[in-house]
Amino acid sequence: MNKFELFKEKLKISLQTLPGLEAQLKMAPITRLEELKKMAQKANPRKSAVLILFYPYKEKLMLVLMKRPIDNTVHSGQVSFPGGKLEKDDKTLADTALREANEEMGIRPEKVELLGNLSKLYIPPSNFEVHSYVGFTNERPDFIANKDEVDKIIETEVDVLLHPHTFTNKDIQHRTGKLVNVPCYYIDGNTIWGATAMIISELTMVIEKQYHEIYEVNNVDLKRTRE
Repeated sequence: MNKFELFKEKLKISLQTLPGLEAQLKMAPITRLEELKKMAQKANPRKSAVLILFYPYKEKLMLVLMKRPIDNTVHSGQVSFPGGKLEKDDKTLADTALREANEEMGIRPEKVELLGNLSKLYIPPSNFEVHSYVGFTNERPDFIANKDEVDKIIETEVDVLLHPHTFTNKDIQHRTGKLVNVPCYYIDGNTIWGATAMIISELTMVIEKQYHEIYEVNNVDLKRTRE
């Protein structure tokens, strides 16, 4: 069994026991914490789903995100996983994640093996409940960006995602117009914050130990790759 297959098998097991909200809140902006304190989850949140897709490329374990176009929407210009809201023709939320990944990035659903999901994440401002599905493909997808929904496809090595220097704090313009200092991930010139950062926070807690063991990577090695 190669490293990629071994990581996949171990991740299936890890996804059965999740760190949950505690891990997500490590990357929550102060504004999100204030919102969660002020309001309880509404009775009928809107459902949505995203796909967290791993794949091998040039002997590296990769992960893909996307940057949304600059427009008048709430998530204008933000980095996210492919995904969107549950539609009436979707049989399950897993179907939602796969459909959206195909529509936005050309990822073929039949090529994706779903291993499990992370903890659901409630987003107070939009009253959305996000379900994150973890999937694998055995080779790098032939990405096709839907220009109406995707400004840029962002492929990153898991090495980089887990590097401690990737975590930082930045001033971000909040939807209220104010500058807010938020915890975020900074990858190849892209700032990842908010709900996506909270999802990544739980993801990294789930995968970090086994990834370092299987790929024999430590923080010294990661620092060297960044330099």
